[in-house]
Amino acid sequence: MLRLPRKIGEILVANGWLTKEQLEQILKERHRKLGQVVVDTKIIPPKLVDAGLVIQKKEHASFAKNVTILGSILILLFAFFINGLKKPRNIVIQEAKIVTGVNKDLAPIKVTNFFPKNTSKVSAWISWKDAKINTQILFKWYYITDDTLIYDYNLNIPKRNGVANVMLAMPEGKILPSGLYKVTILFGKKQIAKPLTFEVQ
Repeated sequence: MLRLPRKIGEILVANGWLTKEQLEQILKERHRKLGQVVVDTKIIPPKLVDAGLVIQKKEHASFAKNVTILGSILILLFAFFINGLKKPRNIVIQEAKIVTGVNKDLAPIKVTNFFPKNTSKVSAWISWKDAKINTQILFKWYYITDDTLIYDYNLNIPKRNGVANVMLAMPEGKILPSGLYKVTILFGKKQIAKPLTFEVQ
């Protein structure tokens, strides 16, 4: 705890060189400094006043040092706080699209929001930058027509910049029901791209 330096009277009383009553009497003489009154009235030897002044000087020096240290700590904390406010997100989604699939280089084959009746697979394609390695983002697939969450997929980001494809695929011999669908992409609880929508006719 930061403690203010004591006045000379407090120091003299604390060390038993002056009584509280004597201090109160001296303080009534406001037109002169306490040390001068003590010396003039010979209540205590001048060397004790000098000793008290030495203690007071040390307390002032210690106080100044502690204020400097505290000020430096506060500046550092403020800098960390400001840096935290400016801290970049763990990932920036550059593009997000609904596609029919991807080629061997993970480039979209066809971007579309409309699929025919017999569709069994739909892909959500994204590109990102400035990601921390092993950042996880969540793809949530909804069947809007029935207001139902149908699929969750956690994607582990393997590199700082890149692309990925997350596929919604029905079991063999099954097709996606006709209706409207939505995909949301989340980092933690925060949505990091506009929802993707598509329709199976």
